[in-house]
Amino acid sequence: MPNSPNNSGRILLVDDEAAILRTFRYCLEDSGYQVAGAGSAAQAEALLQRQVFDLCFLDLRLGEDDGLQVLQRMREQAPWMRVVIVTAHSAVDTAVDAMQAGAADYLVKPCSPEQLRLAAAKQLEVRQLAARLEALEGEVRKNQGGLDSHSPAFMAVLETARQVADTDANVLILGESGTGKGELARAIHGWSRRARKAFATINCPSLSSELMESELFGHNRGAFTGASESTLGRVSQADGGTLFLDEIGDFPLPLQPKLLRFIQDKEYERVGDPLTRQADVRILAATNLDLDAMVREGRFREDLLYRLNVICLTLPPLRERGEDLLPLAEGFLARFVREHGRPARAFSDEARAALQAYAWPGNVRELRNVIERASIICPGERIEPSHLGLDPAQADSAPRVGAALSLEQLEKAHIAAVLAASATLEQAAATLGIDVSTLYRKRKQYGL
Repeated sequence: MPNSPNNSGRILLVDDEAAILRTFRYCLEDSGYQVAGAGSAAQAEALLQRQVFDLCFLDLRLGEDDGLQVLQRMREQAPWMRVVIVTAHSAVDTAVDAMQAGAADYLVKPCSPEQLRLAAAKQLEVRQLAARLEALEGEVRKNQGGLDSHSPAFMAVLETARQVADTDANVLILGESGTGKGELARAIHGWSRRARKAFATINCPSLSSELMESELFGHNRGAFTGASESTLGRVSQADGGTLFLDEIGDFPLPLQPKLLRFIQDKEYERVGDPLTRQADVRILAATNLDLDAMVREGRFREDLLYRLNVICLTLPPLRERGEDLLPLAEGFLARFVREHGRPARAFSDEARAALQAYAWPGNVRELRNVIERASIICPGERIEPSHLGLDPAQADSAPRVGAALSLEQLEKAHIAAVLAASATLEQAAATLGIDVSTLYRKRKQYGL
């Protein structure tokens, strides 16, 4: 759908009284709008065929033409155009009928120039918000898994993922909860030559060792209590495709040798069935846990980690993707107002500031949930901070790379964060790449 070439918008005036047309036109043109006038329904339709208008002021009394029928034809010819009915006091009831038929608002004649300008500004703002929403909806439809990004760190991860997608290498995806590990796994499958085959997922924390083995490899009827019929298992379902092990850090330790054997040899047995089977399955795994630490603690097999960690992709948290925050929020808003049929179209400046100030401990998943809730409860066209329901205690005051900060401020924040995450000064100094004496001086300098 075309947009007006500038921010002021194009306005069509339809009235059979030349004096009113002239007055309205002068008033709106003085405000910077592009205005065209029509003295009849036929002239209005001819103009609509040649030009694109954002707003129309339509008089319902157009001589022999029925204003409601003219409105209906306009809605068919230019469904994006906002229509404001202009009517006399005696025809207010008809104006209400017109609004029920699709008009956006009505003005009662005689109206002041200020009333006319305010009505035009309001409707054109709504029109511009609607156009923005349509553009965002198009972006959402084009995005694969919502993985488009302007963050250099995130784009680097995506580039590596695309490079390895068309191989059979196992991929381990690391990142905090809610960063989009599952979406990235689906994207890798979609970019691979296995895309036409199945993508099967097992959520590792949700199952005990016994149920996990059955879910993974299948079972024969009567293999255990409640096994009333045989099942294939996810490995069989994913034959030729991809198996995604979500939260692999919670995979039961007793079952890890069987998973390791399958990854190495592509062989397995169903529960209660001694027959050895084979399946051609690519393994993708994800976790928000520190698998290296779990190996040291004996809670995860080192050889299994080596097999899973052929390619490692680490997704940055949302707080490190400042470039993506508002585009993601706007994309979610476009999606949810379409799904739920709600009136919200944009964020107020205060709401945008609140989104940017928040720390987002739940990452993209939390952002999506917050925007969906706000889109549902917001009664108007602009989402305000009160609709977001963000906890002020989670405001993110940590300095960010690229923010308007001095190098000294960034250094102080970075040293403080490394010290907080290190067991000893020696460890912190090694992480920072400086000697302990330098770190000691830095601590004293910054009062850390």
